Amino acid sequence: MKPFIVASFFVIAAVQISCSQKQAKQSTNQQKKINDQGVNIAYTDNGKGDTTLLFVHGWCINKSYWANQVSYFGKKYRVVTIDLPGFGQSGKNRTVWNAITYGRDVDSVISQLNLKNVVLIGHSMAGDIVLEAAVNAREKVIGLVGVDNFKNVNNAVPSKKDTADYEEAINQLKHNFKQTASQYFNQDLFYKTTADSIKKRILADVAKADTAIATACMQMNDFDEVKKLTASGKKLYLINSDVTLTNTIGLRTNKIPYQVKFIHAVGHFPMVEKPDEFNKALKQIIADI
Repeated sequence: MKPFIVASFFVIAAVQISCSQKQAKQSTNQQKKINDQGVNIAYTDNGKGDTTLLFVHGWCINKSYWANQVSYFGKKYRVVTIDLPGFGQSGKNRTVWNAITYGRDVDSVISQLNLKNVVLIGHSMAGDIVLEAAVNAREKVIGLVGVDNFKNVNNAVPSKKDTADYEEAINQLKHNFKQTASQYFNQDLFYKTTADSIKKRILADVAKADTAIATACMQMNDFDEVKKLTASGKKLYLINSDVTLTNTIGLRTNKIPYQVKFIHAVGHFPMVEKPDEFNKALKQIIADI
């Protein structure tokens, strides 16, 4: 065999082997697609274990805000994070954006990834979302954790003033979303200790949000938390900032079992503002569950 023919043979063989290895690697790393009635749900799936921690982000942010928790808890548990439809890399091809529909999204993730012994962790508005999912998947969910939410669970009917103020806030979001949302975060959700880098990151994500979807999410006010918490049959665990009051009277009055752990002197985002303290609190909750 002539030298150039031999050389060509080995080059072709090497290329074929390299391509085969690359294809095998791509196949191994390829994630299963998850959807709820045709709406794509972006997610990450890390770690292994007989318990799954499923993290769900809050308003106008995304799954990347749980990066520290994925790194910390992925050493012992299976850890899944998702982008809620309408945010991050998930689809937007639907018209309903309430807790019931989002709860179905979370249930689809649990079902399609075949998750077992699931601890649901929901930040901010996702508290109602993971609660809805827990009601629907009681046999698979073993724990329910809210992050800076469920601060005033009660059966009270909103006053006319509260209703009027709420409707005005929605109207402002519809007409000047970026300015209204930024003012809301700066006044109510950031604390004096919140790092400028965190503020900048959050406000950048708010600015990129689909304004119609984000505004629709803020109108999830017909969700009966007392009824759902009772139906879930789960103890409610909370990791809340101590900057604003967590009123537990409604939980006690309605005989809903709960436990609150406070992160001192943080704003609305304790998982990124003080991740080490947050992880310690969540670790203790998981041990209790």
